[in-house]
Amino acid sequence: MTSVLSSTPNATTAAIIGGGSIGLAFALVFARAGWQVRVQDPSAERRQALPAELRERCEMLARHGLLQEATPALLARVQAVETVESAAAGVALAIECAPEKLEVKKAVFAALDAAAPADAVLCSASSALPASAYCDGLAGRGRCMVAHPGNPPYLIPVIELVPAAFTEPSVVERCRAIFVSLGMKPVVVNKEIEGFLFNRLQGAVLREAYCLVRDGVASVEDIDTVMRDGLGLRWSFIGPFETVDLNTRGGIESHAAKMGPAYERMGAQRGQNDPWTPELVEKVAAERRALLPLEQWEQRVQWRDAQLMAMAQFRQKQTEK
Repeated sequence: MTSVLSSTPNATTAAIIGGGSIGLAFALVFARAGWQVRVQDPSAERRQALPAELRERCEMLARHGLLQEATPALLARVQAVETVESAAAGVALAIECAPEKLEVKKAVFAALDAAAPADAVLCSASSALPASAYCDGLAGRGRCMVAHPGNPPYLIPVIELVPAAFTEPSVVERCRAIFVSLGMKPVVVNKEIEGFLFNRLQGAVLREAYCLVRDGVASVEDIDTVMRDGLGLRWSFIGPFETVDLNTRGGIESHAAKMGPAYERMGAQRGQNDPWTPELVEKVAAERRALLPLEQWEQRVQWRDAQLMAMAQFRQKQTEK
């Protein structure tokens, strides 16, 4: 990787600010899609380490048939640079992957807003801090938002896009289109909320898991077994709403009628008062029926079972190796 840069705007050039694990992973996502990538990190040690670390990940992807070109060609599209200004010159998108510290993010975004082209999208990979906390005072705040990936994003395609109240809708759509073009699956979070979607959902499971261990209900390993060999099998290809929609004949409304009171009692045991009101169930059911009419329910259940069979076959082969 070199530090020889061009200042000419390029619709497929990205700046990644921060050469840690997420920055490195994003470099692979963009480069694999054919983009030119500049990874900025103030540490000379990190910049020097990037080529070998990227090569190692590329070789692992290639061994699993997940890389469509030779590793040297991909690595040639990645440059390591020292400053934010040199990384941001002429880019279409910049994504900040710096430590989860407010003052650090404020400094990075001030530098990006000054150095990046006026039409460049500026994103943060923050997993908790909303863009309004560090971009509100910027002249170009309308092009700033959060783009929080699963880890690592070159294997987990979902990325949650979290605009602030000041983010321009056209910027959100442009950002979404870019990540779609990279082969990712962006979801737009409609309002800023701590933890966004990933950590809200993960946190709900973790809170209950910790409580179950604390209360002597089950061991750590037994809880992991229920997730790994139970819920997780279905959740790897359908989400919690579709899971319960397919679990009960009559769909999600039938499930809510049968199980809603029990879930309300469970929540109350943890100090939560979040009943599934008729209005909420109606809204969720309407979205599910738009995705899957009830007359197609039986066919979708058979599809689910076929997916589970394929997964069981795959896992059996893995244990036999």
